[in-house]
Amino acid sequence: MAFKTWIYDQIQEPLLSNIYLWLLFTITVFFVFNHTKKSKPNPMNLPPSPPKLPFIGNLLQFGTLPHLSLRNLSNTYGDIMMLQLGQKPNPTLVVSSAELAKKIAKNHDLVFSNRPQNTATKILLYGATDVGFGLYGDDWRQKRKICVLQLLSTRRVQSFRAIREEEVEEMVRVLMRASSNEEAVNLGEMVVSSSNNIVCKCALGRKYGKEGGIQDLARRVMIYLTAFTVGDYFPALGWVDVVSGKIGRYRETFKTLDGLFDKVIEEHKMAKKGESDGDGSSNDKKDLVDVLLGIQEDAAMVDGEYKLTNNDIKSLLMDMFVGGTDTTSATIEWAMTRLVQNPEIMKKVQEEVRRVVRCNNSSKVEENHINQMQYFKCVVKETLRLHPPCTVLPPRETMAHVKLNGFDIPAKTMVLTNAWAIQRDPKLWERPEEFMPERFEKSEIDFNGDQWFEFLPFGYGRRGCPGVFFGVAIVEYVLASLLYWFDWKLPENISSAHDIDMSEEYGLVVSKKVPLHLKPIAHVRA
Repeated sequence: MAFKTWIYDQIQEPLLSNIYLWLLFTITVFFVFNHTKKSKPNPMNLPPSPPKLPFIGNLLQFGTLPHLSLRNLSNTYGDIMMLQLGQKPNPTLVVSSAELAKKIAKNHDLVFSNRPQNTATKILLYGATDVGFGLYGDDWRQKRKICVLQLLSTRRVQSFRAIREEEVEEMVRVLMRASSNEEAVNLGEMVVSSSNNIVCKCALGRKYGKEGGIQDLARRVMIYLTAFTVGDYFPALGWVDVVSGKIGRYRETFKTLDGLFDKVIEEHKMAKKGESDGDGSSNDKKDLVDVLLGIQEDAAMVDGEYKLTNNDIKSLLMDMFVGGTDTTSATIEWAMTRLVQNPEIMKKVQEEVRRVVRCNNSSKVEENHINQMQYFKCVVKETLRLHPPCTVLPPRETMAHVKLNGFDIPAKTMVLTNAWAIQRDPKLWERPEEFMPERFEKSEIDFNGDQWFEFLPFGYGRRGCPGVFFGVAIVEYVLASLLYWFDWKLPENISSAHDIDMSEEYGLVVSKKVPLHLKPIAHVRA
């Protein structure tokens, strides 16, 4: 009897243990299943997406010219589509129609007002605390307000008129010498240099030229901001950028440019200390460093005022070089390229420019003449339509979940607006691939990205470019002067204007891959 009881006890103990384990397992599974079923969100209605590859997603479909690749994809998948780029934790939304851009600006601009942060912007733009790439918030709003009201206002841009005139006069002298020697010039390189000199003098008080290195440094920053950084798309492989030396190059470029800005700020502070009390310069003649240091000093004396640090000042200066040099020079070069390819348009716009100068009894183009050049302004707009500086506008990021065109757009989604595709949309533009300035003659369309969404060369909404007046003033004055002083011929190695290489080089600004070479023929002697 005792033996039977012992056997029963030995069998009962593991049996009951297993029953308890199975019961616990069943209850756990039921709880997890029930909780998951209840907590699982309703499936979202996401925009259509092209097929993607494992691990890399749609990354390869970007191509070397994303504006073109994205336009081709949108022709298949629609004007609103979702992409997965590598192993980014959040998706990317691509918008390719004026209607959708308008809906974003009019109905959801605040939600779409953030910027995604990447490795290059964090390193090169003072932790992405600038206006162009900074996170949306109080700090960003204060800096943008300073840009709009004090740095890049119409009045401030007009105060830099003498600088633009001086640099254009220097460029004309160089071109006159080339004309006398019947030499072709690298016009692309020349307008880059002139644009850089204008920005340097407006922002820093003097030009630095090639020997100062700022032109090369600014160009490097532009390249790095759109360079492929492995860690941005595959976070687990960020070490590759360190080993390859890419992070080191970013930091070295930043260190050099930061040191230059420190030196400029210190020079301005010393110059201000050396001024006598009654010798203060006119506010209209100050460069941008003077203006920013004045804001910094004034705020330091008032409690509650927004206070600029030296890094804030340097981040705003960086924006001037990133947004003010290549954008203007690329537009001028594309305009000259299109005009050379269309001699009838070239003749018509030159006749207008020269007629307006003569009617004003002047010996050169003056900025107040340009508002009388209606066809010339159409040429500038048409150039910006075909060749917007940023073909794909700088990315935005949603700050919350939002519905757009009936689709769910999750928070933290990166948003790309294909301005190039919108500005060549055959539903909006007649013969969209042709250079036809006449299309703007009876049109009210202007650079205001909050009113005309079929024309977005400077973006739209809160994140639209605050430097529109500054950039357009440089483009118009330089281009009008080139058209007034010279006729232009192709160099001997190019038999026809249609043989000009029109290939693009993609970056933050899309420029000509092969610089434009032309022979200047003096029409008017200086």
